[in-house]
Order: sequence, then C-alpha cells, then structure tokens
Amino acid sequence: MTAAAVDIATPSGKHAGNENFPVGSALIRADLRPHVHAFYRFARMGDDIADNPALEPEDKVRRLTLMQDVLLDPSREDIPEGAALRRSLAATHVSPQHSCDLLTAFKMDATKQRYADWGELMTYCRYSASPVGRYLLDLHGEDPAGWFASDALCNALQVINHLQDVQVDFLEMDRIYAPLDHLSANGAEIGHLRGKLSSPGLRKTLDSLLDETDKLMVDARRLPGVLKDFRLRAESATIVRLADRMIAALRGRDPLAERVKPGKRDFLLSGLEGVGWAVLVGLRGKKPREARS
Repeated sequence: MTAAAVDIATPSGKHAGNENFPVGSALIRADLRPHVHAFYRFARMGDDIADNPALEPEDKVRRLTLMQDVLLDPSREDIPEGAALRRSLAATHVSPQHSCDLLTAFKMDATKQRYADWGELMTYCRYSASPVGRYLLDLHGEDPAGWFASDALCNALQVINHLQDVQVDFLEMDRIYAPLDHLSANGAEIGHLRGKLSSPGLRKTLDSLLDETDKLMVDARRLPGVLKDFRLRAESATIVRLADRMIAALRGRDPLAERVKPGKRDFLLSGLEGVGWAVLVGLRGKKPREARS
C-alpha cells in the first residue's frame, strides 16, 4: 500500500524560465526534455525547502530526507515530484545518486551558513552543482570521463550565482558563500554586505573569487569537445559562453548596486556562438581553440 500524498512543498514561484542558464532548453533532444524537467522539478522543490526562512533547519532536513525516501522506494507515491523522478530515472537507466547528492547540498544549505575557504566551497559545489551536469551527461549516454569538465562548468556556474546573490543570500538567509579567508585577506567584513555599494575590500574579494572561477572555466571550456551528442554539445557551449559573459559582467558591475544577470542579447549571442562552436567541433573532430570572453 502506498502512503497518502504529503504536502511538503514550499513554492518560491521560481521556474526554469527564471534561471540564469538554460534548463531543458530547445537544444536538448525533445525525447529527453521531459526527463530533464522531472529532474528540475525535484531539484526546485528541494531548493525551495532549503531556502524557506519560515522553516527550522530540523524541519528542512526532515522534508529533504522524505524526498529521498520517496525517490528510492518504489512503493512510495506520497511526494509526486519524487515518484515522478524515480520513474524517469528507471526509464532512462540513470542512477538516483545525482539526485541524492543534490539533497545533500540542500541539507547543507539548511544547516550551514559560512564557508571557511575555497576548498570548503568546492565541496559544497560538488553536491549542489556537479550532479546536474553529471545527470545530463548520463541521460545522454555520454562517457563519464566528461564529468571532469562538466564539474568545472557547473561549479563555475554555482559560484557565479553566489556572487550575483551575495547580498540577497546574506540579508534574507544569513548565508555567506564567499569564503571567510578571502574576505579577511582582502580587508572585507561581513557587515560590508549590507552596503548599497561594495567596499574596496569586498570588491577585491569578488575579483579574487572571479579569478578562481576563471580557473574553473579553463577546464569547463573542454566540455563541448568531449561530447558526442550535437545538441548537448551546443547546449554546453552556449552555457560556457554565458558563463564567460557573466564573469565579465561581474567584474565590471557591482552586485550590491544592481542585479547583475544575463539579458536577452546575452542569451541570443551565446546561443549563436554555442551552436557555431558545436558545429566546428563536429567538423574538426576535436574542440576548437578556446573561445575568449
């Protein structure tokens, strides 16, 4: 007997169209898009739970654990998003581990507000970001050897998102992803995140983290060249170009003074460049020279 439906959702109103980077876009094969959307809905539910300020950490962890229970138990139907993803994973022969890893990250969000250094932040990204790329590669039947470049891209995207929301995360959830050692080394204080403009120390901190992100992008740019599926290759190349644009934007603009996000022009140009890059990779049988920002 299956358990009765349990409502643990805390909807934020966000959906795939609100994301900075494409989620199950038209570049993804049409037959795989429903599976990507099932994965996204599951992740969206977990993220909304973790970010809900009205819930206590223990309640967040309990709800996230329940999501995993339903995901892994074929007899459970009480959380539709978990049951739907379980069926999707069974149909596509993709491991549930990537989804479970995301839940680990959401539990970290529920209980952890500070990161001591870059290594600690990358450990978080290993669970919050890397599983998304690994899931997509597995869904397309790609070689797991591509995980390395995919991890680099996904982790870079995660840091970019953290820097975009550096003030919002602090003011709304008392959560600071900028490593404390970077803040201290650059003469920045946590209180600087309340300002209308970045202090000199906070600006230096943001730039130092963008430098670290640029290092991730060196490996990330290898991803299109190792993918067999043309559409996934084009999608990844598009996201690489968007990431490059966002890094440049965050260097030139202040995320405390304005919301720094990609516009329609950024999406259009990155899409055109991404498809062109994917075509070149296919024609040459190897990746072209790394695109520059």
